[in-house]
Amino acid sequence: MSRLHPVSPTKLLRALEKLGFKKIRSSGSHIVMKNKDGRWLTIPVHKGRDVSKGILKKILKDIGMHWEELEKLL
Repeated sequence: MSRLHPVSPTKLLRALEKLGFKKIRSSGSHIVMKNKDGRWLTIPVHKGRDVSKGILKKILKDIGMHWEELEKLL
C-alpha cells in the first residue's frame, strides 16, 4: 500500500480525463472539471507547484476513489 504524495497538476488532469471528467472552464489558476454524472471538481494549477496531499484527499473523496486506484492512472 503506497502513501499519498503530492502530484503535478498536469498528471492529475490527465488521470481525471481518463475517468470521464471534462474541462469546463478555468478561473485564474484553477481548472473546473465536470463528469457526465454531474460531479464537479476544481483543480489548482499553480506554476512550479504540485497539488498538495490535503487537496488530493478532498479530490479522492469527491470522486469516490482510493489513492491506489488513482495512482494507477497517473
